[in-house]
Amino acid sequence: MCLGVPGKVVRWIDRTPLFSKAEIEFEGVRKVCHMACVEEAEIGDYVIVHAGMAICRIDAQAASQQLDTLQQLLDSTEGDIN
Repeated sequence: MCLGVPGKVVRWIDRTPLFSKAEIEFEGVRKVCHMACVEEAEIGDYVIVHAGMAICRIDAQAASQQLDTLQQLLDSTEGDIN
């Protein structure tokens, strides 16, 4: 199963096509991600990131809903060691 996580674009590092990179914030943690699939994203936009690559833009409401769902899943499995 693959998982894409929503993050917020906070800083562009390189906007060169095919090599574009931006700093993305995930609940306070910032990571550099490849942005070739979403070169039109602007600072403040939310993107779905999978394996270090932003694959699509989403609106803030959808990002919030997905983050809430991920938190609920984490809370429901807390303490499980399987």
